[in-house]
Amino acid sequence: SADSLKNISLNGLKFRGIGPAVTGGRVTAIAVNPNNHSEYYIGSGHGNLWKTVNSGITFSPIFDNQGAYSIGAVAIDPTNTNVVWVGTGENNNQNNVIYGNGVYKSEDGGKHWKNMGIKNSEHIGGIVIDPNNSNIVYVAAYGSLRNKGGDRGIFKTTDGGKTWENILYISEYTGCFEVHMDPRFSNILYAVAHQRMRKLYTGVSGGPESGIYRSTDSGKTWDKMTNGLPKEDVGRIGLAISPVNPDVVYAIVEATKKDKGFYKSTDRGVSWSKQSSYISSYPFYFQKIFADPIDVDKVYSVDVFMQVTNDGGKTWKRAGSKNKHVDDHYLWIDPGNNKHLIAGCDGGVYESYDQAKNWNFKANIPIAEIYKITVDNAKPFYNVYIGTQDNNSLTGPSRTISSGGITNQDWLFTNGGDGFETQVDWKDPNIIYALSQNGGLVRFDKRSGENLFIKPYEFADTAYR
Repeated sequence: SADSLKNISLNGLKFRGIGPAVTGGRVTAIAVNPNNHSEYYIGSGHGNLWKTVNSGITFSPIFDNQGAYSIGAVAIDPTNTNVVWVGTGENNNQNNVIYGNGVYKSEDGGKHWKNMGIKNSEHIGGIVIDPNNSNIVYVAAYGSLRNKGGDRGIFKTTDGGKTWENILYISEYTGCFEVHMDPRFSNILYAVAHQRMRKLYTGVSGGPESGIYRSTDSGKTWDKMTNGLPKEDVGRIGLAISPVNPDVVYAIVEATKKDKGFYKSTDRGVSWSKQSSYISSYPFYFQKIFADPIDVDKVYSVDVFMQVTNDGGKTWKRAGSKNKHVDDHYLWIDPGNNKHLIAGCDGGVYESYDQAKNWNFKANIPIAEIYKITVDNAKPFYNVYIGTQDNNSLTGPSRTISSGGITNQDWLFTNGGDGFETQVDWKDPNIIYALSQNGGLVRFDKRSGENLFIKPYEFADTAYR
């Protein structure tokens, strides 16, 4: 066609980042160097992999040239922290989850990467490395969300990723959401299986194949843990081993109204007792727990507002979300100082030094998930308008005369919630129309800051027309 780009040279064009980082995006994985807590990795379900070496003062994208940009798991080799493993494909179950192409390995702290296989997994839920032998790695392959088959279950390598063995396979519809290793005995493993499938018209979020499996012989054989746990209609499960006493294992279990709840084992998963009926608000989106490294009874649960229990799961309360975005997905707890936390949520990365009373936002990771982009006719430089997943609608300049370039201060919020499409008045770029979820519509005036809700409503009018 006449407007085709096929015959136009685009070699002279180069993309440049304009932001914003004033808000973050969905963070699904965090891995902190055990020997140097100022160095850590941030994995996003849609925004790739980032690294800081200075406690988050700056972050660098380190995975841009690879074959996937959705991250489900990150693990650092505890005996050689230059070795980093990354599982691609987001580990959640919402309608739109981006798939990956297997597991990657870096041997130089993220400078170079190699795809090590399990490419048909599409989504990786977890990775653990044997602290006694770096060549032994276990991977939880979640499998495709919308297709049966592929790589599912627990995979093991004994040669650093050159070859893999599928040591736990359940079925073509059931993969593994998590894999855990007893910190004292690397032969003891726990795998969390989840039976799931999404189609355009429906979603299956559980079944009898979901459950907790345990191995005591490094994955050669597995037993399904059933004593005290729900057995039939079981959904997504999050599991945590207490670092204080690894005989204590916790599980948050999606199940029937009667059986769902928070469970505890004091004998390495052999038997379980229900502590409460609490589960996360949306198990398909949250449902991960993190045991405190100092207090055996303290456990955190990611949720719309992060929850915490101080009595082994009997009672729960909000951990603290002052000046913090909602919808948490991951939590790192400093092994030597349990007041120090790093949380990953829909709004990016937050750090606390007072056990979640106050949070510091890392306003330098531009990973907002953008649904729609619009531009206006402003001069001399046009403005860019975006709607983002759970991070509002914003506008920012395409260029600036500032020698410092475009900064977070140049971006302006035009509407809250999940931002979608924005349109701007053709003649007056100060008048903006911004959509949000459920058909919400506002008219925003840049000059005055007025935000007027103008969504049309159909009233009960039965008059003849």
